[in-house]
Amino acid sequence: MKNLLNGTAIVLLTAGVASADAHAPFAVGEGDFTWDSLTAYGEANDLSGQTITMFGPWRGDDQALVESVLGYFEEATGATVDYSSSENYEQQIVIDAEAGSPPDVAVLPQPGLIANLASRGFIQPLGDETESWLQENYAAGDSWVSLGTYAGPDGEDRLYAFPYKIDVKSLVWYSPENFEDAGYEIPESMEELKALTEEMAANGETPWCIGLGSGGATGWPATDWVEDMMLRTQPPETYDAWVNHEIPFDDPAVIEAIEEFGFFARTDAHVAGGAGAVASTDFRDSPKGLFASPPQCYMHHQASFIPTFFPEGIELGVDADFFYMPSYDSKDLGNPVLGAGTLTFVMTENPAAAAFVEFLKTPIAHELWMAQSGFLTPFKSVNTDTYANETLKKQGDILLDATTFRFDASDLMPGAVGAGSFWTGMVDYAGGKSAEEVAAEIEASWPDE
Repeated sequence: MKNLLNGTAIVLLTAGVASADAHAPFAVGEGDFTWDSLTAYGEANDLSGQTITMFGPWRGDDQALVESVLGYFEEATGATVDYSSSENYEQQIVIDAEAGSPPDVAVLPQPGLIANLASRGFIQPLGDETESWLQENYAAGDSWVSLGTYAGPDGEDRLYAFPYKIDVKSLVWYSPENFEDAGYEIPESMEELKALTEEMAANGETPWCIGLGSGGATGWPATDWVEDMMLRTQPPETYDAWVNHEIPFDDPAVIEAIEEFGFFARTDAHVAGGAGAVASTDFRDSPKGLFASPPQCYMHHQASFIPTFFPEGIELGVDADFFYMPSYDSKDLGNPVLGAGTLTFVMTENPAAAAFVEFLKTPIAHELWMAQSGFLTPFKSVNTDTYANETLKKQGDILLDATTFRFDASDLMPGAVGAGSFWTGMVDYAGGKSAEEVAAEIEASWPDE
């Protein structure tokens, strides 16, 4: 089947099969895709008759999207990929590994869980060549190698996971029309962002909408704020030490980051409804103030998913846009980006599984999803013109411009902290407790090593 991508067969595939197949939404050879990377990969990897079992978090629409990409892999190599998922995929992958029946390839959005599987010998290391590839081909390559590197059963650190499909959190959303009407300009540094916040307040306007409400998960939006501020006030090594509990949660560096969040959230004039409304405002309702008439606020800090909760009829790029949460000019820490995402890893010695990781090193493996929905990549060789829309392209450019990428800290911390005391502590802080008191309480909750 891999020969379908060679010679005149491309013309035949373009004319009919690919465009008609639900798993092949783009005709081979057409558009701005790097099709030659698929051709070269197929010629180098004849996997005819082989089957790869793959397990991941993508269900519903996302499953259809990943299967559309896998269809091109199957056509190029002759392999069959059996993809499956589960509502409780985090528990299921552990059950399957412990039962001796793991998938060949797995995908998870939790680096901590992957690290645990690696330490127990359930994952195959990806090797020095893949580590070097990430260093050279991903923007901020050191960050991505670090994200996928864990201690194996012998205690030695190795690269075990390949980052693929990334989300960006370091975004500030706004209404271009409101900014233009008021004469405000996009800030290019944290100093300028703070000055703009104070300027808006001095003008009698409310700079920010902030909401921490999320049912049983109330407080989590504040953790993103604190994480972004850690990356803008401290070097990435300090962020890592915080995540790994090599410094205590009440370290002065962490307290400073919490108080940086407080500049925006604990000053009545800086936030819609005043500081007292921050904890009780639902995060899904919070951005709606951007689009009120007159505006209830001018800026909203949230990840790339937040347009889901914008009012009906809001057009991205017209009614709503975003800018990068800027770094301090005075601190010389580059352009750090906070985010999340999924990592792919190999759990069996099936050679076809290792070959699949090589597929992820081709631009086409990224571009085919980029051109559809909800996919960002730091891969420097992709054609960014294949992004489905300008919003995704701008977010992808933020990843490519990043000097440092760090995964959401609360997702890497023990659950009792990252999905527990960190959340509740931020609610307490928004309610008036001091950063020192809150940080000390979170530190006291950290599980014994």
